[in-house]
Amino acid sequence: MRPEDAFGQFMLQHFRQLNSPLHGLDRFPDVEAQRDRFLHAGWTACSAVDMNEFYQRFLPAQERQRMENLEPFDEFEEWHLKCAHYFILAASRGDTFSRTLVFPPSEEFPRIDPASPSGVFPASVATRDIQGPDLKRYGHASVLLSPSTILTTGGFGEQDGRHCRVSKFHLLSRDCTFEWKGSQICSWETGAQWDGRLYHTMTRLSDTQVLILGGRLSPVNPAWKVLKLHLPKSENNSSEGVHVTVTKTDPEDFSLSCWRHSTTEVSCQNQKYLFVYGGRSVVEPVLSDWHFLHLETMAWVRIPVEGAAPEARHSHSACGWQGGALIAGGLAASEQPLNSVFFLKPVSCGFLWESVDIQPPITPRYSHTAHVLNGKLLLVGGVWINSSSFPGVTVINLTTGLSSEYQIDTTSVPWPLMLHNHTSILLPEEQQMVQILGPCN
Repeated sequence: MRPEDAFGQFMLQHFRQLNSPLHGLDRFPDVEAQRDRFLHAGWTACSAVDMNEFYQRFLPAQERQRMENLEPFDEFEEWHLKCAHYFILAASRGDTFSRTLVFPPSEEFPRIDPASPSGVFPASVATRDIQGPDLKRYGHASVLLSPSTILTTGGFGEQDGRHCRVSKFHLLSRDCTFEWKGSQICSWETGAQWDGRLYHTMTRLSDTQVLILGGRLSPVNPAWKVLKLHLPKSENNSSEGVHVTVTKTDPEDFSLSCWRHSTTEVSCQNQKYLFVYGGRSVVEPVLSDWHFLHLETMAWVRIPVEGAAPEARHSHSACGWQGGALIAGGLAASEQPLNSVFFLKPVSCGFLWESVDIQPPITPRYSHTAHVLNGKLLLVGGVWINSSSFPGVTVINLTTGLSSEYQIDTTSVPWPLMLHNHTSILLPEEQQMVQILGPCN
């Protein structure tokens, strides 16, 4: 079902390539149409739910736990999107079977319809350098090195004709004509090697230095080392490669073994720290703890944090604001997306957790990106499983708490467009965002 959205179009292409088109989708595109189909055919009762709702509501918790423990799993986006496009239907004749077969409504899985769009954001292809290297990957990280240079590392995608963890770095550079062009650069062999990790974070230290934290090599193999990338001083010297070094942190026995976490630069008493929050690990499917890394000394430090802490989450968004950090959405331990927004607010003795009241409440989401621009929090893309629509951009006024939904005009970009497992870079002077998309685009 749901052939009209981006993932539905992606699946339709798949079936067409198999020469097995789904002819009934035009007439019966959703659960409402399927219910009407059976009722008009003479069934006295009928109900249908998508597989996300069926999995959460009708499978016992013990059975879900058994299946989730069968093997390591870390492909939540594709799982939830696929389940949102398949349904299970029960139809019956007679009172006895109607009471036992038809799915009753439930408050445990509420359907949330976002507010009507307040406007449209135009989108266009940033680079038409089709001869350049492919950026098709997911689980990658991107950072703005300078107003005209974006670095992307890691992830899983296509390299040298095979699907693997990507070992080459990618630079997007903008010339004087404001055209973006891509190039690949390799790492030097200097005792430290880029390990091709996924779901890590990158923090810009300077125009030529980047700090890498966390990530994983597989769902049972975290990337332990803290890495520092040293890039060529000139874009013209990209052939020199990237110098990779292992960075020692204090204490040396502390290992950050998480992925799908966030890092945000915050300030406390005129000192800069990297705030590491949430994620998941081999032992814990969802983490609620946080850490502070002093950027000048590379020492892990304890800073008092007061207030009620957010619910444990991974695949959330985080961005800096007023010296603190805004945490939005994410996936909870129950595999339910969250719609809460928290502000880690700087105070005299450290930080304070504050819940941000938003009206109307935003649709629960995860695997999105976020930026603050002109006092507004922008939540870009992500995955919804409680809504029949597809996420665009949610704009939250941080002064009033009012939220608005905006669609993305995809007229000038290849369709289908899916904004999950992507990265985005804010260009504040131009008031633009560059999206570096995931594998399905």
